[in-house]
Amino acid sequence: MMQAPLALSQPRRWRPSGPLLAVGLALVLCAGLARADTYADVQQLMRIGQFPQAMALVERQLAAKPRDPQLRFLKGVIQTETGQAADAIASFTRLTEDYPELPEPYNNLAALQAAQGRLDEARQLLEMAIQLDPKYAAAHENLGDIHARLAAQAWSRAQQLEAANPRVAPKLTAIRSLLAQPAPK
Repeated sequence: MMQAPLALSQPRRWRPSGPLLAVGLALVLCAGLARADTYADVQQLMRIGQFPQAMALVERQLAAKPRDPQLRFLKGVIQTETGQAADAIASFTRLTEDYPELPEPYNNLAALQAAQGRLDEARQLLEMAIQLDPKYAAAHENLGDIHARLAAQAWSRAQQLEAANPRVAPKLTAIRSLLAQPAPK
């Protein structure tokens, strides 16, 4: 049975808060414009499938700003897109440890856990993302997908234990049909 993957989050702009002096503000604004270009450049490279170039740009920028959460998030997305699941899990896990207030790394970590069949861990991560941002639509959608997969597992087990139960087969057919639908582009 083919299952649609969970939706990965795309990075949102994260801004630190706090008072800035006039000189500091000018420096931050100039740096912010340069960083905005960097983020846009990385995302453009990713859109056209130039993942090695996108990763090289992220790594160069991280050398100068190793704690930048958006760059670190982009690194995890690139790792995910290039099949480096273990590295992406490590990247998103570190982001949740360093920036526990950001819901997107929890969502993407959940997608990776779900892809490895760790549905309970994925559910917990998605619940954390939703707790942090109750209006986070992708996390709600992904949590629904996790619940559907968990339901399919429970109904499959029920059918194994009691094959003659007439209530289980239609539920399994319906949920398997739902889970087999390809994800929209």
